[in-house]
Amino acid sequence: MLATDKLIAGYQRFREGYYKDHQEKLSRLSEEGQFPKIAIVSCSDSRVEPTLILDCEPGDLFVIRNVANLVPPCEDDDNYHGTSAALEFAVTGLKVESIIVLGHTQCGGIKALMDGAGKKIDKSFISKWMMQLEGVRDEILADTEITEKTHRYDCCEKKGIEQSLANLMTFPWIKERVDAGDLKLHGWRYDLSSSELCALEEKTGRFFQIS
Repeated sequence: MLATDKLIAGYQRFREGYYKDHQEKLSRLSEEGQFPKIAIVSCSDSRVEPTLILDCEPGDLFVIRNVANLVPPCEDDDNYHGTSAALEFAVTGLKVESIIVLGHTQCGGIKALMDGAGKKIDKSFISKWMMQLEGVRDEILADTEITEKTHRYDCCEKKGIEQSLANLMTFPWIKERVDAGDLKLHGWRYDLSSSELCALEEKTGRFFQIS
């Protein structure tokens, strides 16, 4: 059985089930457009599905996915900036009220970054992308109190969320709305093993469980 056969069967169930039960709402979204209140920057990891974890319906979330849920700083050059473009549309076009950076445990991008320290690695799209956190990685490796690999991964995942939140504020159209109180930024982290969801507390820099 081909992997795509499962998708086709799933689509058929969707047409006969969910689509029929929610046809009016889906038709309205098609005709009137989308008006999500929240944008989420999430990892491409197949185990992390924001709409499933947060029990949302079509039209509720504007989801931006990339490796390790990173937000790059605002850069004005001729390169392609997919994440930045999606953020621009969410903020200036859709006028979302919140942006959530949703990290998670066991992130493959973070693991590759940490394990690759000091090794000669061929330049790839992934390695170049993850070098955004090179300073974070080096800071963690230099900390004599953080010696266990799993602890290092954990710290890098959390600090990656913090850096992405800081990078969001380098975009003028985000900073303007945050300063005006029209946009809120959040850092969340999902635990794959326990399904625990934690939020970053700005004042303390600690993650606490969302009840």
